[in-house]
Amino acid sequence: MEKRFTFKDFFLFAFLALLFITLLLSMYMVDRQWDEMAGMQRTMNEQAEDLRALRGAINRLEHRLERGAIVSEGDAAGPSELESPAFARAQEATRQSDFARGDWLVDSFGTGLKTITPLVSSDAYASQVQSYVQESLLTRDPDTLEWVGMIARDWQVSDDGLSFTFRLREGVKFSDGEPLDADDVAFTFEFIQNPAIAAPRERAIYDKIESVTATGPHEVVFKFKEPYFNSLALAGGMAIMPRHFYEPYLDEPETFNQSKGLLLGSGPYRLADPKGWTPDQGLVELQRNPRYWGLQPSFDRVMWKVIQNDAARLTTFRNGDIDAYNARPREYQTLLDDKSLMSRSQRFEYMSPTAGYSYIGWNQQRNGKPTRFADPRVREAMTYLTDRQRIIDEIMLGYAEVAISPFNPRSDQHDPALEPRRFDLDRARRLLDEAGYRDRNNDGLLEGPDGEPFEFELVFFQDSEDTRRIVLFLKDLYARAGISLIPKPTEWSVMLDLINKRDFDAITLGWTSGVETDIYQIFHSKQIESGGDNFIGYKNEQLDRLIEQARGTVEETKRMPLWQEAERILHDDQPYTFLMRRESLVFIDERIKNLQNTNLGLNLGILPVEIYVPLDMQKYNR
Repeated sequence: MEKRFTFKDFFLFAFLALLFITLLLSMYMVDRQWDEMAGMQRTMNEQAEDLRALRGAINRLEHRLERGAIVSEGDAAGPSELESPAFARAQEATRQSDFARGDWLVDSFGTGLKTITPLVSSDAYASQVQSYVQESLLTRDPDTLEWVGMIARDWQVSDDGLSFTFRLREGVKFSDGEPLDADDVAFTFEFIQNPAIAAPRERAIYDKIESVTATGPHEVVFKFKEPYFNSLALAGGMAIMPRHFYEPYLDEPETFNQSKGLLLGSGPYRLADPKGWTPDQGLVELQRNPRYWGLQPSFDRVMWKVIQNDAARLTTFRNGDIDAYNARPREYQTLLDDKSLMSRSQRFEYMSPTAGYSYIGWNQQRNGKPTRFADPRVREAMTYLTDRQRIIDEIMLGYAEVAISPFNPRSDQHDPALEPRRFDLDRARRLLDEAGYRDRNNDGLLEGPDGEPFEFELVFFQDSEDTRRIVLFLKDLYARAGISLIPKPTEWSVMLDLINKRDFDAITLGWTSGVETDIYQIFHSKQIESGGDNFIGYKNEQLDRLIEQARGTVEETKRMPLWQEAERILHDDQPYTFLMRRESLVFIDERIKNLQNTNLGLNLGILPVEIYVPLDMQKYNR
């Protein structure tokens, strides 16, 4: 006899389903309560440690008073942020009539982060996160561009320019309450230099340093092997890593090398768990460091949401769920005409003084063998075929400039006599013919000396709409010369793996820039095999010598001609086709106040934090 599903069975099923859902919700609530309790316990433990430290300081002070010792203001108080010009701009912001602390700063990343562990990470987004958590001895003043003390109270340079002695501030602590001293600075250098640690880029950067020695609890000496033009920046800009936190990983270096979120420092913000961040969280959230030695920052939290799709990122900004949006040129005018958006946004349109550049990197060696791009005639032909001005006019709508080299065209490193190569199909064809590339079977596609067709894959980040349009535009341009470009849209994490393995034909990416650009780690041949950033396998002995000579020339008037000579070699060799430097087209929520353009660009991400949200406009603390 057939058994039917009755009304009673329906109610029994619904009851069981409801019971199951209730059980799941209860488990979720219990997990959240445990997390909150763990956070409260952690906060209480930190407060107890701070109270014990304060009680100890008071006892020592009372003991000195009983002995009749003279007590200075510094004995009773910690290091004063007012002593450092590094906090001058942030301090000025606190004097604004509407200044208030509180609220969150919420931004976004256009690519997923593979790791935020220092040294292991290699992208600008991870560096941005780290800059809020870890600090260095010095920082650059965004107005004067001069170096000023951060963790360092002051410093001296030896007569020969090879030794830099820094005196550290007393009373500085890491966010877990452990004191920061000169030993941590020395340890950071030792940790970087350990070959078991996956830090080839940093080892290349700090190659000029012979030793870092703690000569006292609050004094450290950097000794250089030879003169280096950027010695002060190199020593003063090294992010300080706490020995007590990172040293155990020297016993298990692969754990560190494969880690995703080992991040602890003395900066104004910290991770809730310095070992607990993972990429699958889809965001990075930092909370204010209650033990911060300097001027307490304005925001309670700083957060970056990973939103890889351009359209989704704009929608998120429209909804008020992120505070900043970097507009693409094709949507920029539409956004300017959007009265609703403009009524609650601030707009900034500028070319950053330190604007980086985008490029196509031609891989010259793959699997131990030279590629077609090892021939400089082929690389030069590819640049002639890349109509950069049309890309800027038609895709970037004029909001960019052609990049000539890695050097900013407004810097003294640039030779003003150099001009970018303009699109020239005939010139490109002649160069390719000289290199042995001809259409031997009349199929419209060039064949090389080996008879193989001239086709290659161009790797690019799959979620960048502008880059996708540029690649498709180039595909059509190159086809006119008989070259087959195969677009290869790729996830960011996969791109990083391809770079590390040098397993690609060509790749389009971008480099950030600075006040003065040191091109050693990108173009020096020593950075090919060591896991450095010369991942295209480019070698030029003359360029190597010039880079070394420029780096060792301290006097600026003598150094700049050397950089210009190096630039001319890069212009001739075209290891990259330098594409463009883009203007920043930024919309920022009206809540964010004290936004200013500086000689380092917009101060949205400048540290110490100097922007804020007035109390009546705060939305996350209510």
